[in-house]
Order: sequence, then C-alpha cells, then structure tokens
Amino acid sequence: MVSTDILKKHPFFKSFSDEELKELAAIATEESYKEGFQLWKRGEPAKNLYLLEGGRIVLVMHTYMGTTMPPVELPVDMITGGDAMGWSAVIEPYIYTLGARCVADSQAIVFEGTKLRELLNSDPSLGFKFMQATVKLIATRLVHTESILVGERGLSVLGEG
Repeated sequence: MVSTDILKKHPFFKSFSDEELKELAAIATEESYKEGFQLWKRGEPAKNLYLLEGGRIVLVMHTYMGTTMPPVELPVDMITGGDAMGWSAVIEPYIYTLGARCVADSQAIVFEGTKLRELLNSDPSLGFKFMQATVKLIATRLVHTESILVGERGLSVLGEG
C-alpha cells in the first residue's frame, strides 16, 4: 500500500477524491528498477500499470528492415517522473503495445492489472474516472508519437532534395 498523498501528486489522479485515492492506494505498491532493466517487451501480457516517481524509462518499438538485418529499436516516448505508463493493463486485450526499458535508475508506483480491473469493475464511478484519465494518457502518447513521426518524416524529405 502507498500513501494517498503520493497519489495526489500525480497528474493522472488530479480529479480523484480522497476516498477514491484511498481505494487505489490500498492496491498499489512501490518498486525500484536499475538502469538497463527491461520492464516489459511489446506483445507480452500487460500485467501492471505504472506511475513513475523518478528516473527515466524509454518506450520502444522494434521494426524490421529486412530478413537479413536485426530488428531496430525505435524510441517512441520518454517517461519521466509524474508520467504514467502501461495502460494496456486496463484495456483489452491486455497486451503491451510497446516495450519499456529503464535508461536511468527508476522508482514507480505499480498497480497490478488484475486487482486494478477488479476494483474499477466493482465501482463504476471510479472506473469511469480512471478510464477518462487513461484515455488522456493514450491521447498524449499518440501526440508524442505523431510528433516523432512527423519530425523524422520531415527530416527524411529534407534529405531527399
């Protein structure tokens, strides 16, 4: 269990009541990871949702440039203190869509997906608020990904001229 005061600091939970935060804090744990630690790989079952307290985690995808070349790891987003990640733990089919690797020693608040889904299903009001926050997280991630793609596409077009 973590303190509700810790959850209150996170933008993800800014619209949640003290009582809702108390319910969420009861199922949350705190974990630390060393630089280089792989939290998960794309395609793995999504077991946890994370709120990063400190450190840096890169979200990556792997792309294949042909059958004779090894996959290339492409950074999609950098997660820093205060950011949330691992939304796939609450959205079917509960499979991570990107990989996550620590690029610095990191600390996180962790919500085990099964317990979190049980709580959200048992309290529709809390579930609705949580899903609103999750949708904001996904939308932000899409904007970041779009910026990266546009930037890379723009650079490749400039290089063609």
